[in-house]
Amino acid sequence: MKSNKIVLNWFFAAAVVVMGFSMTACEDEPDKYEVAGGIPTVKYVRVPNPAAADSLLVGAYMDNTICLVGENLRSIYELYFNDQKAVLNTSYMTDYTVLVDVPGGIPTDVTDKIYMITKDNQTVAYDFKVIVPAPQVASMSCEYAHPGTEVTIYGDYLLDDPNVPLTITMAGNVPVANISKITKTAVSFILPDNAPEGYITVSTIYGSSRSAFQYHDTRNILFDWDGSHGGMAIGHGWRDGVVRDDELGIDGAYLYFGGMEMLGEIGATWAEDNFGFNYWPETPENPKNPELARDYPELSSLPEFAAMIEEYGVSGLQLKFELLVPSSNPWQSAALQMMFTSNANVTMPTENNAFYSDTNLPRGLWMPWSATGSYDTADKWVTISFRLSDFTKTHEGAACGTAFSADYLTGLTFFVWHGGVAGADCNPVLCIDNIRVVPIE
Repeated sequence: MKSNKIVLNWFFAAAVVVMGFSMTACEDEPDKYEVAGGIPTVKYVRVPNPAAADSLLVGAYMDNTICLVGENLRSIYELYFNDQKAVLNTSYMTDYTVLVDVPGGIPTDVTDKIYMITKDNQTVAYDFKVIVPAPQVASMSCEYAHPGTEVTIYGDYLLDDPNVPLTITMAGNVPVANISKITKTAVSFILPDNAPEGYITVSTIYGSSRSAFQYHDTRNILFDWDGSHGGMAIGHGWRDGVVRDDELGIDGAYLYFGGMEMLGEIGATWAEDNFGFNYWPETPENPKNPELARDYPELSSLPEFAAMIEEYGVSGLQLKFELLVPSSNPWQSAALQMMFTSNANVTMPTENNAFYSDTNLPRGLWMPWSATGSYDTADKWVTISFRLSDFTKTHEGAACGTAFSADYLTGLTFFVWHGGVAGADCNPVLCIDNIRVVPIE
């Protein structure tokens, strides 16, 4: 057996089931189990996979399965990793081996030891390190929040230690001085006055990680409604969209949906003027005004977008935008239908309403109100994201038989309609800004 000791992160739940603990050292005999007397001795710790049994461990990540190997191990009555109690399954305990999951709780008292306690309350310690992952920083409440306002970042292992406090650093090494709340999965803080756009770094006692998003992300903005970030200022098709520039906005002009009642009955309200916008490019096959072809290109031909498609593919990209649904006008009916379209899907001079109900056109559907009956953003702008790989629905919410591909990335339509779920009569307002497609990081 090799004597090298290594630290691994693995997921062996499936392997444990497959091997059925058929090996002699890990017999499954629950009917014969009895707690033994005496003192347990651990000689080493290894992974439970027989193919890797010669890899010895000095540490493991939380929630991973390990195998203790030694003598008189049935004398273990309780087992702790640091100060976190493990769950013992006597079906997986023999005199010579114990299969156990490392507890998922964060230790308060870190001693880097396993404690084996017998029925007679005698304790035997064994050196073993529980590895807590570095922080994971997955998303931000609003990527376009203004400096001086409170935001929240979400993820996991966002841990504050009294000796090594959690810190947040904006791009360019700009520190965050005012952290207002910390939990394991969320941290709230005030954006510094000089907060620059870019990635955010979170550091804890267990390491540092960069965010999977960028604050004030200006990459590949398709529509910003005023050209301030290089995006287009209006749609192009049947409905160019209602654009407003007033005190409700977060970043200048924005797309406005609202102004009329939406019925709760499925598909009852058809209101393109109030709840829709189209962007269909000018091409020889799809002319509205061919003289404007340079001003209204295929979205996927835009240099930054084309480069992202080439590098990441559809499965590696996501659609993002900022959204405000005022509490005075909650959303309680119909789906936001997000429809990327190929030139084959639309023919501007002759297109009709069948375009929206084409069950061969895969799209993203969003009905956040359906979980509770009502949805608003508490009068705050928030960032919304959808993976392009989730553009798999029909207008009714059924699975679309046609797979989404890069061919659909020439045009874009947003339309609040149908969704296949009944809601309640409402007068919703949806404000949308900075529609962009960026990599999933």
